[in-house]
Amino acid sequence: MKRNNDSLYWQNLQLYTFGSLFNLARLIADDFRLGFEKGPWWQRIFDGYSITTWLVVLNLGSTGLLVSWLMKYADNIVKVYSTSMAMLLTMVASIYLFSFKPTVQLFLGIIICIMSLHMYFAPPQTLVDLPVTNEAHPKTLKQVVVEEKTDS
Repeated sequence: MKRNNDSLYWQNLQLYTFGSLFNLARLIADDFRLGFEKGPWWQRIFDGYSITTWLVVLNLGSTGLLVSWLMKYADNIVKVYSTSMAMLLTMVASIYLFSFKPTVQLFLGIIICIMSLHMYFAPPQTLVDLPVTNEAHPKTLKQVVVEEKTDS
């Protein structure tokens, strides 16, 4: 995905086309298997949808687009860490919105994720005792001469 020069939207369209085709084939197969008892699939495709269902569909669709953006322009490790931080934010929101009682295991998991996040992005000098050197010693530098050749 990163090496491909196509736009992200075109790549998503190609990816989601396969899923849509397989789901359409299942809908048509169910129609023939049940003998069109409830009508064709296009008349009953949104039966039972409520506002909650639409919000879930919107949430999952936007999550899919966000993950594809992350995988195109960022690292897999960034996706893992963003999922970990989403877990933390979900826990905090659940405490305030739903009176959620977090467990010790959840706190330990979040602490481990935060420590891992710090260790991954921290400069090496903060993790181990390395001497800080800003200048290179002249004895270790080698002089390289570059000669240009012309074809004349």
